[in-house]
Amino acid sequence: MSAWVLPDHIADVLPSEARHIEELRRDLLDMARCYGYELVMPPLLEHLESLLTGAGEALDLQTFKLVDQLSGRMLGLRADSTPQVARIDAHLLNRQGVTRLCYCGPVLHTRPGVPHATREPLQFGAEIYGHAGLEADLETLLLALDCLKVARVQALSVDMADARIVKALLEGVSFEGDGLAQVHAALAAKDRSELSRLTLNFSPSSRQGLLALVQLYGDEKVLLEAEKVLPPSSAVREALSNLKWLASHLGGARVSFDLADLRGYAYYTGARFSIYAPGASDALVRGGRYDEVGAVFGRNRPAAGFSLDIKALVGVLPARPLRAAIRAPWREAADLDAAIASLRAQGETVVCALPGHDSEVDEFHCNRELIQVAGQWVVQAV
Repeated sequence: MSAWVLPDHIADVLPSEARHIEELRRDLLDMARCYGYELVMPPLLEHLESLLTGAGEALDLQTFKLVDQLSGRMLGLRADSTPQVARIDAHLLNRQGVTRLCYCGPVLHTRPGVPHATREPLQFGAEIYGHAGLEADLETLLLALDCLKVARVQALSVDMADARIVKALLEGVSFEGDGLAQVHAALAAKDRSELSRLTLNFSPSSRQGLLALVQLYGDEKVLLEAEKVLPPSSAVREALSNLKWLASHLGGARVSFDLADLRGYAYYTGARFSIYAPGASDALVRGGRYDEVGAVFGRNRPAAGFSLDIKALVGVLPARPLRAAIRAPWREAADLDAAIASLRAQGETVVCALPGHDSEVDEFHCNRELIQVAGQWVVQAV
């Protein structure tokens, strides 16, 4: 095998795409800062039990594992940053009030999340801790939408669900082996016949509710239908009411509901959302409420947030135009050096053409040049 061949679903990022990714990273972090979110930088690897807390089997299977040569303990390369941020909130910051944190860094997956996806996403996310009310859920949703808008994504669609609905319908049901995972898979696939087989021994109300979930997807009428056909438990009623309230505060965004949706990480405990856009094969953003994520760290705080992969986001966007640059000659002259330094201090990109390579500035659109006129260095249009 050639030495330059990379592993499957791992790729180098070349200049034009890397520039787009970096510009987006800055835009998203700036948007989060506008909402009051503070930047944290968790490590790429941690002790395995810390990384996998509350994450369930799905995240375990996605995590690369290795042995620490210093301690002999098992380490994991993070597949998701949310447990790390929960640890930071619980043990390093330990604030009593509301804490807003954001992050942006690579994560590694043992397998691609969807066909043709990278196994090295660049994950951006925002988390709010310490507020159990719907205001925190709404803030994360609005921030997620604003992040996609600043990225210039058009025709956004928000799809909503609530983890408490399925949990309430399964209350009192005991499972053996992978029975629960099979029920979740049948719900996600909308496989009514398989679900019917799996729920033969469930209580009538639980079975009927789960079978009804398979059909409960679409616009706001879904919530009205759910109130009629789902068991009248307090958890189900509260979940439906919360979804209705959140949807009413999204300022005209297109909203749909899929009450059987269980995709994403297993730590969600309440309202959850996915945001889609034309041209994307999967959700660009996933988020919601995950109040239990910090429990293993000894501090079970209310929490809500979202994450996205900047690489996947760039993949559905048109290329951004190159920022216009200035071409300058290469010469050992103090006055030229001073002129170039002054332009760069003003935020301009100045590309010096090395001797014999006057036209080799492909990555930059040089629409101006620095030339000497009457003993002064001035910028003129090309």
